[in-house]
Amino acid sequence: MAETRSTCPYCGVGCGVIIEHDERQIISVRGDEQHPANLGRLCTKGSTLHLTATPALTRQTRLLQPMQRLQRGAAPQPLGWDAALDHAADRLAAIHAQHGPDAIGVYVSGQLLTEDYYVFNKLVKGLLGSNHIDTNSRLCMSSAVAGYKATLGADAPPCSYEDLAHAQTVFITGSNMAWAHPVLFRRLEDARRANPAQRWIVADPRRTETADAADLHLALRPGSDVALYHGLLHLLLQEGLTRPDYIAAHTAGFDALKQRVAAFTPEHTAELTGLRIEDLRTAARWFGSSPATLSLYCQGLNQSSSGTAKNAALINLHLACGQIGKPGAGPFSLTGQPNAMGGREVGGLANLLSAHRDLANPAHRAEVAALWGVPEVPARPGLTAVEMFQAAADGQIKALWIACTNPAQSLPDQATVQRALQRAEFVIVQEAFSTTATAAFADLLLPATTWGEKDGTVTNSERRISRTHAALPPAGAARHDWDIAADVARRLATRIAPERVAMFDYRTPEQVWCEHRESTRGRDLDITGLSYAMLEAQGPQQWPLPEGATVGRVRLYEDGMFPTPDGRAQFADVAFMPLAEPCDDAYPFGLLTGRLRDQWHGMSRTGQLGRLFGHDGLPSVEVHPADLARLGVAEGELLRVRSRRGNVVLSARGSERMAPGQVFIAMHWGGEVLGGVAAGGVNALTSPAFCPRSKQPELKHAAVAIEPVALPWRLTAMAWLPEGEAAALRELIKPAMAAFGYACLLPFGREPDAHGRSGLLLRAGAAGRVSEAVLAPLRAAFGVDGPQAISYLDPERGQHRAVRVHANGAGAEQLDAFWLVGDAGADLHGDLRGDARSDVRSDAKSEAWLRSLLESDAALPNPARQLLMPGALAGQQMAPVSPQVCTCFNVNEAAIRQQLEGLEGSPDHRLTQLQAALKCGTNCGSCLPALRSLVKCVAVKVPVALDTPV
Repeated sequence: MAETRSTCPYCGVGCGVIIEHDERQIISVRGDEQHPANLGRLCTKGSTLHLTATPALTRQTRLLQPMQRLQRGAAPQPLGWDAALDHAADRLAAIHAQHGPDAIGVYVSGQLLTEDYYVFNKLVKGLLGSNHIDTNSRLCMSSAVAGYKATLGADAPPCSYEDLAHAQTVFITGSNMAWAHPVLFRRLEDARRANPAQRWIVADPRRTETADAADLHLALRPGSDVALYHGLLHLLLQEGLTRPDYIAAHTAGFDALKQRVAAFTPEHTAELTGLRIEDLRTAARWFGSSPATLSLYCQGLNQSSSGTAKNAALINLHLACGQIGKPGAGPFSLTGQPNAMGGREVGGLANLLSAHRDLANPAHRAEVAALWGVPEVPARPGLTAVEMFQAAADGQIKALWIACTNPAQSLPDQATVQRALQRAEFVIVQEAFSTTATAAFADLLLPATTWGEKDGTVTNSERRISRTHAALPPAGAARHDWDIAADVARRLATRIAPERVAMFDYRTPEQVWCEHRESTRGRDLDITGLSYAMLEAQGPQQWPLPEGATVGRVRLYEDGMFPTPDGRAQFADVAFMPLAEPCDDAYPFGLLTGRLRDQWHGMSRTGQLGRLFGHDGLPSVEVHPADLARLGVAEGELLRVRSRRGNVVLSARGSERMAPGQVFIAMHWGGEVLGGVAAGGVNALTSPAFCPRSKQPELKHAAVAIEPVALPWRLTAMAWLPEGEAAALRELIKPAMAAFGYACLLPFGREPDAHGRSGLLLRAGAAGRVSEAVLAPLRAAFGVDGPQAISYLDPERGQHRAVRVHANGAGAEQLDAFWLVGDAGADLHGDLRGDARSDVRSDAKSEAWLRSLLESDAALPNPARQLLMPGALAGQQMAPVSPQVCTCFNVNEAAIRQQLEGLEGSPDHRLTQLQAALKCGTNCGSCLPALRSLVKCVAVKVPVALDTPV
């Protein structure tokens, strides 16, 4: 067994991993105890990485060779690399010649390695002569970039992870760390356990698991962050908690800001934010009086039409109180993607150049042109993500080259995005996975390497550069992203600028990295003292690390000097602006979006694993129970969520975690799992409105209407399938989902289970009976149409129930698959009568009971034939399915509650006993916030003595 050190490909924490493999396949993965980011810890996503790279799954989900569509809508055909790259170069050169360089748009990813990013940036800006290259980091971190630059002078997070342990007050705002950055949250929990005096303030409209753990939860109104920060600064001034000496010595612009925040009295701030005045005062006192205050923030601030203002207004608080440049203090943006920071370092955004240079600065453009050996770098800023796809939809951009990202799921206003992909004359998708929504629009598909195969560097949230190593050779004919880009660039150069062919004469990722390193000389992120050799010998390093230095800088601005012309930080005098799309009578609900604990982005990787759906396994819209009651909708019924741009149909879920008038949909639900009218997913609803400075869209909020939807004809099918078949069947089933008004297709179970199987679930609804032409292949896919299945068919009522069973070792029947089809209003379950809505509820209970039988491998209580008799399902005891809490050990909430009732002692002692009994929370620890909440709310059940009066 061999071991290879690498990094996790998910969030920006930058966890080190050790990949165990036999040089042919990855066997397992564990956290790297020597990596300073995670110290051996991994979350649920990272700890299951090896399961996403099994040979069986790779054969079904990976793009393994170049493919070309000869016409739109046709199946792609394989071709060789030379033919594919020549075709790409020919088409791009022809468009370049006919329409100019700005007719080509390149959209790349924060999941690329720094070396990949660098070559793409150089190709577009140095060869094509355009700045139309942007990255999905525009959806993630561009407001944080703009906020840092507007105040501190450079895109440089000043803090380090070790500041979590030094902080006395932690202000978490616009982040559900417990789910979005679980490993950092574990470190923060460790810090509070070591220092019980550490206090947490969490500002979030929703009561998330992060908010549950707070000493003070500020449930502010969506979009009111700037008002909150201005109001806090007003109180800090009022109570004498600012640092006039620091302000005078190290900053500029405070007088103008002071005048602005004078209007944000406690009363006015409370009115704007919906918060109590006493809570505002408490937050201000904790922030300003603390020896060290650390702010942690992410997409709640960034994904906003006021994103730059929100970031800058928060940084104002730190500058006003001198809470920066010392242990445990500072504004610390948490990066969303594994190498969004690396992309920022190489200038991989439409308005940036290498090494934090500004495109608008002529001297910076000249420096980059000299480095690359080209006459000039174009001055006009390129189109950013939303603008680029709007331009393609309008016909201005003729070619789109998309690498390692999935805009057909992730960008807002999906109707415009899909129109762009359809209208563009030539679409290249460079991707590791063939199953993404965007791949369906590609004229040319180029297979790229992915985690476990890539070799290069990434930079995490704390400016720490790590090496990522390849454990395996590329799958199939896949090639590294930098290598594909360089090869296309050489071929393209021979057609449009032969003198520039040598610009892309790279043979190793280290050659690319060394060129990038030289571009940083003298800049704020100078890494001229760093090398691959140092990273190998000494491990991950933080920048800056200039030539002659032996170690990177842990903390920035300790001397009070900032990378601005006068060395002073600049207070940002920003106005409070309302939401881009406020609620009104037509769209009275505010849609909030966010992450799930166990899923990642569009789920091209995590979405293949049934176990990662155990914690939250059904696409749903969370609605306050009072709003559900007012609509007359019960848990599990279908709701149509409608915005000005589109609509989706999802299951209703009651939740008191948000205020009445708000709804929540996870950002992950898109066309990969949803079908029918819901095929666009959550981003069919979201707004393309963006921050005027950062150009980051307001993905966090949109105005919507919600209403019950009548789709009484229902289909529910679940099956255990031989290992490796589920992913392939999902791709075969997806086209049939268009026949329904609502459909979702998901894996379930533990992969593989004890019998070497994986699970597949299809739920769908339609207004009327669906044709046999649609149903026949679905029955075949779930294995309920042959002699091995037992069926009940009532053609008159349009009902069909079927099960597939096997005999276990004891001779009892166990369920392998079930199929429920029919009109809920026509008595699907035999003896149950009433309106369609009540039968839909019984349908959900029947499904839950059958699913519990299927997943538990329990013997059937009755022979399968009796199970299909009219009324059989209605007579079963259908206990509600308890949600999974611990993914690693498959422990649900009911089991945890039952165990806790018999445990006594302090909360910490009860948690320790719980972990010893059930193992939950002892592996990755992602479920620990939920476990601590349960420990608090589940009282000890004291037995009543027989002689005790009642």
